[in-house]
Amino acid sequence: MPSQYKRIVLNKRPTGDFESDTFRTELATTSNLKPKEGQSLVQCTYLSLDPAMRGYVRDARSYLPPVKIGEVMRAMGLGVVVEAGQKSKFRPGDRVIGAWGMTELAVMKDKDLTRIDVAPGAIPLDYLSTLGHSGLTAYFGLTKIGQVKPGDKLVVSGAAGSVGTVACQYGKIMGAKVYAIAGADDKCRWLEQECGVERAFNYKSKTWMKEFKEHVGYLDIYFDNVGGEMLDFLLTRLKQNARIIMCGAISAYNFSTKPARLSAYTNLISQRALMQGFIILDYVNEYPQATATLAKALGEGTIKRKFHIVEGGIEQAPVALPMLYNGGNTGKLVVKVSEDPQPGKSHL
Repeated sequence: MPSQYKRIVLNKRPTGDFESDTFRTELATTSNLKPKEGQSLVQCTYLSLDPAMRGYVRDARSYLPPVKIGEVMRAMGLGVVVEAGQKSKFRPGDRVIGAWGMTELAVMKDKDLTRIDVAPGAIPLDYLSTLGHSGLTAYFGLTKIGQVKPGDKLVVSGAAGSVGTVACQYGKIMGAKVYAIAGADDKCRWLEQECGVERAFNYKSKTWMKEFKEHVGYLDIYFDNVGGEMLDFLLTRLKQNARIIMCGAISAYNFSTKPARLSAYTNLISQRALMQGFIILDYVNEYPQATATLAKALGEGTIKRKFHIVEGGIEQAPVALPMLYNGGNTGKLVVKVSEDPQPGKSHL
């Protein structure tokens, strides 16, 4: 056990994009990291970076309280138990996931950790992506809000991100015709060739809306990760009884930019359409069944995964975070924090 460890704390709230001084790295002593009864000391191996982090640093009402100035930045992590307190249900060597934040080491209560029993065909890192919150978000959005039926035309924006890639592929499993929207030609090719979508549109192309009208026409379901002008356009492309799954609005996450106003929302009335937001925490009791379903698809190869892994330790987390908002990643963005402490049992 080293004498010190690193953690990333919120230094100030950004007014626009994340800035170089939004976060700071602190050195803390490990002498206080002694797990008590029902607790475990965890070494983080990978951190998940997610678009919701922009909201976490905003001092506003949301489904979770904002991160306070000086607090460890909120994040999901994958790690290994290195020491267990008395009566803990965990043992040294257990692989776990939990929201311990951007820190190399953390003492966690048992109730805040989930042991990973790696499913056939999966790897531990999948539990930060397809078999973690990203996959669950796609699953519950499609099944609970979208209520996908065979033959439905499903459109997914932010389709090359961690949620979008699963939404595209699980939508196909459910029998939908899937159309993807992403921000680069290479991402569109990957979505078509590897994920099997009917067609992918590069929204940076001047002709993408015209192409969308020609190839898609009108949609049954829109899985929205973007909001803004893209949402406004797709509101004009609704079939009767269409469903819009409000998952995210990454185009509006820059707090210094005034979000685009919607002008086409009255189509919800004429088309008797549903537009609904959701949070996966509402479905906690259904996590095991959903994870098992996604694990089966992953093992069978009907869902493919893609990771964007940033090396260099925990200090790279704030550096890599802006990639989520400028389209710099394809697939799940994670930071490698440390080597796996279990020799011969690597994550990849």
